[in-house]
Amino acid sequence: MVAIGRGIDLAILKLDDESFFDTHPPVPRASLLPDVREAVLAYGYPTGGTSLSITKGIVSRIEFVPYGFGSAGLRIQIDAAINPGNSGGPVIAGDKMVGLAFSKATNAQNIGYIIPNEEVEVFLKDVSDGKYDGKIGLYDDVQTLENASLRQFLQLEKGVEGVVVQRPYVSDAAYPLKEWDVITRIGEYPIDNQGMVKLGSNLRVRFQYRVQQLAKNGKLPLTIVRGGKQMAIELPVGGARKLLIPDLNGGYPPYFIYGPIVFSRASPEFMSGMTSNAALMNAMAFNASPLATRRGEQPDAQREELVVVSSPFFPHKLVTGYGNRFGSVIYSINKVPVRSLRHLVTLLRDLKDELVVIHFDQRAGETMVLPRKGMLEATDAVLTDNGIRQQGSQDMLDVWNGKGGK
Repeated sequence: MVAIGRGIDLAILKLDDESFFDTHPPVPRASLLPDVREAVLAYGYPTGGTSLSITKGIVSRIEFVPYGFGSAGLRIQIDAAINPGNSGGPVIAGDKMVGLAFSKATNAQNIGYIIPNEEVEVFLKDVSDGKYDGKIGLYDDVQTLENASLRQFLQLEKGVEGVVVQRPYVSDAAYPLKEWDVITRIGEYPIDNQGMVKLGSNLRVRFQYRVQQLAKNGKLPLTIVRGGKQMAIELPVGGARKLLIPDLNGGYPPYFIYGPIVFSRASPEFMSGMTSNAALMNAMAFNASPLATRRGEQPDAQREELVVVSSPFFPHKLVTGYGNRFGSVIYSINKVPVRSLRHLVTLLRDLKDELVVIHFDQRAGETMVLPRKGMLEATDAVLTDNGIRQQGSQDMLDVWNGKGGK
C-alpha cells in the first residue's frame, strides 16, 4: 500500500513485480465526464464466478455528494450491475476509462456508483508528495434560498440568488463569512437558490464541487451579499475537516492499558459496530453519550478528542461489582476533565492520590473508584495473563515514560 484516501475510497497499490505492466498497459483515461445516457461497460471480478465479468449499462446521473469520513466528491450513477468484488474495476465508455466502480445502492435494483476520473486525478495530485492530506472542502453550514419568508427576512432583491450561511465553520470575528450572508457566486460561477451550479449545458451539481477547482493557496473566491450589499471575499479553506471523532486514516488506534481497563480514542472505525445497532445508538443518545450527541463536531480547547473504554474489562478483582463500561466516554480523572488520550495518560502517570476516580460523560451510570497502587501492580499481571506485549501504543508509552504529554 503506497497511499490511501479513506474519505474518497481510493488507494494506490504497488506491485512486487512491475514487469506486469510490460504486457498490460494502462487503460487510457477520459479527460471529460461522460454524458448522461452514455453507454458504459463495467469490468471486474464480482461474486458469482472467478473469470472476468463485464456488465453493460448507461450513465444515469452525475452528482456531487458526501462520500463519508467528512469528504465529498463527484459520483456517477450507472445502471450496469455492480456487486461485491467489482470495487476498483474500470468502467469504460468507448475506448477510455471514465471511472472506477466502488459501490451500489442497497435495497434497489440496477443502481451502481463509480468514482469519476476527475476525482482520481485530484487524489493522485494530493499524494504526489508522498502523503494524503485530504480533499479541500467548504465546511460552512448553508441552506437554500427558496423560501419567500426567508428572502423577506433577508430583505433580498428579486434577482438575488444563492445560498444562506446558516452557521460559519469558524466563529472567530476575523472569519470572512457570517451568519445570514448569502453566497451568490463561487469564483465566476453563479449559484442558484437550490445551491447548484451549472456543469455544462444540461447538468447541475452542488456548488461545493467547484471548491477543489477554484481554491488557490488555501483561499477560495466567493461573492456574497451582506446587509443588502454585494462584496467579494477570499475564504480560507484547507484539507480534511477536523473532527472530535476523527478516523484512523488507515492506521492503528492508539491505546493504553491501566490495570484491567483499556483506553483508546473514539473513531468511526471503533463506532462502526455500534452505528449498525439502532437500539444501542438510541440508548446512547438517551443517556447523552458524546458518541451520539457530538458526532460531527470540531475539537476545541476543552476537548481534542473523545477517550473511551475500548474493550470489556479484563477479568480482575479490582473491577468486581462494576458494570461493563465498554464504549463509555471518560469525562474526568479525579475531577480533572480529560482533553485527549495523551492527557489521560499524563494524568494517570502524575497522579499521587491514593484512589483513582473515573467519571464518565453520560446522564446516568456508575462512577468508578479504584486503588491507584493496586491498578499499577495489576497491569503487568493483566498483560502477562492475556498475552499482551505492550501496555500501550508507542506514542502513549512515550507519554507514560515521561517523554511527552499535556
